[in-house]
Amino acid sequence: MTPSLIEGADGLSRCWWCGAHEDYRAYHDEEWGRPVTEDAGLFEKLCLEGFQSGLSWLTILRKRENFRRAFREFEIDRVARFNERSVARLLGDAGIVRHEGKIRSAINNARCAQALRDEAGSLGAFFWKFRQDGPFSGVPATTETSKQLAKDLKRRGWTYVGPTTVYAFMQAMGLVNDHLPGCSARPEVEALRAKLEIPT
Repeated sequence: MTPSLIEGADGLSRCWWCGAHEDYRAYHDEEWGRPVTEDAGLFEKLCLEGFQSGLSWLTILRKRENFRRAFREFEIDRVARFNERSVARLLGDAGIVRHEGKIRSAINNARCAQALRDEAGSLGAFFWKFRQDGPFSGVPATTETSKQLAKDLKRRGWTYVGPTTVYAFMQAMGLVNDHLPGCSARPEVEALRAKLEIPT
């Protein structure tokens, strides 16, 4: 089935997936696809995509502030210092997804992010090498680029970073513009991507 647009009460056309949920629409209108280059933002989103595995993004979105509090605003160095007591604290936090494997993955990935940051200069410099441009070609679950990025991250020790998770991360962070043609947000996102200074 071809992805479609929906028209809101405000007369704006949007990607079908934001549906009737106000918080989903706000996420679509204000965040999704807009370029993010800051390390904390990139790290947060990749962690949250890992927590989303098997769940809906709406579930994670509604718990996002709880996640930020529990994971110290996703400051990489702080999360990398989490220990067994931290894991126990997080497993007791009803405000987040209490999945031990995903919690441990976020801590592991913070340590991997430190190493990647040291190597590349910043997470932004690394991830934006995987930017996808070109004509819109639908909204796939994975691409060759997301497969390549997932493979690279796994080689570096990251976990919960399969090609589908990684592509969702790429869409959200603006590495690709998957707002549908005709979506009111698509031209704005494309303009932001066009003038973006890629981190080096």
